[in-house]
Amino acid sequence: MQVWPGTPYPLGATWDGAGTNFALFSEVAEQVELCLFDTDPADGLERETRVAVTEVDGLVWHCYLPDVEPGQRYGYRVHGPYQPERGHRCNPAKLLLDPYGKAVDGQVTWHQAVYSYQHDNPSVLNCDDSAPYMPRNVVINPYFDWGDDRAPRTPYHETLIYEAHVRGLTACHPAVPAGQRGSYAGLADPAVIEHLTRLGVTAIELMPVHQCVPEPALVQRGLTNYWGYNTIAFLAPDNRYSSSEAPYGQVAEFKAMVKALHAAGIEVILDVVYNHTAEAGALGPTLSFRGIDNAAYYQLAPGNPQAYLDYTGCGNSLNVRNPHPLQLIMDSLRYWILDMHVDGFRFDLAAALARVLHDVDRLSTFFALVTQDPVVSQVKLIAEPWDVGQGGYQVGQFPPLWSEWNGKYRDTVRDFWRGKPATLGEFASRLTGSSDLYETSARRPVASVNFVTCHDGFTLRDLVSYDRKHNDANGDHNRDGSDDNRSWNCGAEGLSDDPAVNEIRARQVRNFLVTLFCSQGVPMLLAGDEMSRTQQGNNNAYCQDNELSWMDWEAAGKQQDLIEFTCALSGLRRAHPVFRRRRFFSGQAPRTGGEPGGGLQDIVWLTPAGHQMTDSDWHAGYARSLGVFLNGDAITEPGPRGETVRDQSFLLLFNAHREPVSFTLPDSRFGPGWDLLVDTAVAAGAALVVPAGGSVELAGRSIMVLRERS
Repeated sequence: MQVWPGTPYPLGATWDGAGTNFALFSEVAEQVELCLFDTDPADGLERETRVAVTEVDGLVWHCYLPDVEPGQRYGYRVHGPYQPERGHRCNPAKLLLDPYGKAVDGQVTWHQAVYSYQHDNPSVLNCDDSAPYMPRNVVINPYFDWGDDRAPRTPYHETLIYEAHVRGLTACHPAVPAGQRGSYAGLADPAVIEHLTRLGVTAIELMPVHQCVPEPALVQRGLTNYWGYNTIAFLAPDNRYSSSEAPYGQVAEFKAMVKALHAAGIEVILDVVYNHTAEAGALGPTLSFRGIDNAAYYQLAPGNPQAYLDYTGCGNSLNVRNPHPLQLIMDSLRYWILDMHVDGFRFDLAAALARVLHDVDRLSTFFALVTQDPVVSQVKLIAEPWDVGQGGYQVGQFPPLWSEWNGKYRDTVRDFWRGKPATLGEFASRLTGSSDLYETSARRPVASVNFVTCHDGFTLRDLVSYDRKHNDANGDHNRDGSDDNRSWNCGAEGLSDDPAVNEIRARQVRNFLVTLFCSQGVPMLLAGDEMSRTQQGNNNAYCQDNELSWMDWEAAGKQQDLIEFTCALSGLRRAHPVFRRRRFFSGQAPRTGGEPGGGLQDIVWLTPAGHQMTDSDWHAGYARSLGVFLNGDAITEPGPRGETVRDQSFLLLFNAHREPVSFTLPDSRFGPGWDLLVDTAVAAGAALVVPAGGSVELAGRSIMVLRERS
């Protein structure tokens, strides 16, 4: 076999049409072997060929093999110090995945050989060959016919995010061909895309699609890591979601999915996990980073480098203070944008990426790199603004370029609708874009990604059906998952035959949906909430790759009213810019010729009596009802071509009391009359016209949305 010197960049395995360049970073390596795997046609057995990599430039080991083509399976063995007490864990007996590998073939088999220590004596080195139990990287063909694919580039304020799981969304869809269900190809099926476009979805946020390794404890229980937050390869699409039989077919299949979604005007946002890897803590397996350069890739405990700092609850934290892991993250992001055409990222436990020693620094190196990067800075960037370390809850603290999952929005909206007292003020802030969190840092309402439910926790149906979690199926004696659900079961725990209970549950679901779609910011809908999906009270279904987590499309046929209701809310938001303002409300009247005009303020808060709210009204702990007037004539931000934006005005009336409340509508200065568009107390809309100064009765726990008559 010919071995040429090759080049140190790009890292990973790169086929150029004539051969393949291999490049691997390791500062601690003393010798690197590239391992090529081929199947002998004579006996069908796999053969390993080891190639000594002798060229080293800038800590990168590299070679070029002119005979290697796409489809070649490979891995690495790294010779170097095994000194855990000094932070080094090299072991050439362990086959290692390429951190820059773009495809992975196979899965990890949990055998003692994949660990670098003896299970019965962790201080003793384990020299068993792990290759029989390890997946392999695959050299890919990077070329793909993108045709006229173009990124939709939907503005944030016009965005509706739909959080979904690749397998869960399509595993039970009857219109998707059986061989494509649960795959990237299944997600690209016209029937699935038709449902998304019907809902008005502009961006699908996919739960992790980087190659994942299920934890051994889950495998022993007959479960798996369904959610995928245990990744090992930041450039490789997870092969579990591929319907292709080719060893690297998942790459082209993923690209075809993105192309199909783009053609429908839907952006693709990836939930990415750069805060830790699947190698876990000190007693975890040696799969990749640990055996290549442990001290470079992981944050080790000061004074005790045998131990790992863990800000993620997963055993380790990526060392973003080292330039090489930082380079890997940035190269990964650019690869998914430039080669895979994705439109944005949601960063899992993003606060962990900002840590400098024990503190969270929102201006850390990682965020500075993102800000100055001409590619990454131009896509949608969404932070999960917390981690499990001390001081890790950082909602509202990320730089101006970023949007955030607004956990305070979720908590406040849940508290309001379950009847918690003294929530009016904060509920009003969350409804109007959370200016208390974002305005002082030069950010806009779109910094707030609003959600009531997400993959982590109850579904919307379960939020109104369970007071407590029911996670027994996870095999951890119901100890896993959060106990802070802020849910209310409406009078019965779980499934109920009581019509009164089911009616109030349906009303509460509608209340949450109306609140979400009428809030300023970016709404995010959890997949299946529009069709009353349940996980039977499981609020931590991370290990349930089965019907408990999958979308039940057959049951969806019985929920057409709720689907239509959701579609109508989405259409209402899309048609009226007053619900998706780019700037915060000022509480001031619009200006004419540079001077204050005599018109109404852009937003007016009202008591049920029709009067403007006073300080005492806001601080009345018993109060659970309020109205808000949104002035369509007072939108200050211009349209995309500089034009003045005008809209109809709206009244939103909220009643979280258990009893009905009579609302007096404001006088004719606010509008000549009002058309009732939404009443969550009834499943279907009813035509109603209310004159200025007239009154309406809101049922207990309900919302009315009224539009000014032209």
